[in-house]
Amino acid sequence: MQKTLTLLGIESSCDDTAAAVVRGTSGAASVLSSVVEGQTSLHAEFGGVVPEIAARAHAERLDGCVAQALSHAGLTLADIDAIAVTAGPGLIGGVMSGVALAKGLSAGSGKPLIGVNHLAGHALTPRLTDAPSYPYLMLLVSGGHCQFLIVRSPQDFTRLGGTIDDAPGEAFDKTARLLGLPQPGGPIVETEALKGDPKRFRLPRPLLDRAGCDMSFSGLKTALLRARDALVAEKDGITRQDRADLCAGFQAAVSDVMAEKARRAMALYIELGPIQPVLTVAGGVAANKSIRAALETVAAEFGAQFLSPPLALCTDNAAMIAYAGLELFEMGQQDDLTLAARPRWPLDTSSPSMLGSGKKGAKA
Repeated sequence: MQKTLTLLGIESSCDDTAAAVVRGTSGAASVLSSVVEGQTSLHAEFGGVVPEIAARAHAERLDGCVAQALSHAGLTLADIDAIAVTAGPGLIGGVMSGVALAKGLSAGSGKPLIGVNHLAGHALTPRLTDAPSYPYLMLLVSGGHCQFLIVRSPQDFTRLGGTIDDAPGEAFDKTARLLGLPQPGGPIVETEALKGDPKRFRLPRPLLDRAGCDMSFSGLKTALLRARDALVAEKDGITRQDRADLCAGFQAAVSDVMAEKARRAMALYIELGPIQPVLTVAGGVAANKSIRAALETVAAEFGAQFLSPPLALCTDNAAMIAYAGLELFEMGQQDDLTLAARPRWPLDTSSPSMLGSGKKGAKA
């Protein structure tokens, strides 16, 4: 019988400062507390996340978030079995803040330290919420990432494909900026799309004419820019209905691309012969109802279960880091105080890198 473990998780890879406490065993854990402090107001005037501002905010807020998480769980650090922390990938200043705090807590308390890949945290979230058996197919789709993964264990991921340029969340944000809408762009573009006609502007569906599961969204953004500029040239501006129609067309294009690529990924996954096939989705963009509906349809076509964790666990949070740390700790993984923050850390190290394969290594 597995021992029940209680883990403290710390997350600071982008612009959410978070701490959480999770208790249980692999596939049977619960969230005792989860504290997330966003930074939207700090970055709003800049139209995006400013790394230096984010890092400073993390340094100022992390210890308070940890104290709140322990207090909300009714525990002290002495009650914790291990400390899990996002060690990458992400904005390096923020990741360093989290790793430094976790190392300090570990050194001071003697508690084991586990460095967790931020992407693994997202990929293992369905195990926390719904406990699917391995292997399952995961679409990780967010502001900074988009990839199809076969998840075989906390340490074994096979990437079937992903974006070769912009992530979907990034494309939603850029679309919002092009149309004069506030940030973050995902929710507001989705709201505008409800009022629009998705067929008025026939935007491209990039890479559907190519085999494989890779995606591209930068060309779609460019096509939307040209459609907007054509409207401006024609009538010296755009109407609210024009904006809604552009949002609807953009969202429909993204949904169509992701559905077709998910269909191809499912076909490859099914070849493994999983006893209970499962398609899961995580990341902030998973909250988009149009995309979710498209993915649910694909899962149904293959007789697979569709799982999507609650939104609070889809966006960046520390509960997913604590849970990933729990599974890794059960497997015997433990880091020492030489643990270093990593700006780039691909989950699947056996596949060719897709993004940022420069001197610092591949992001994904």
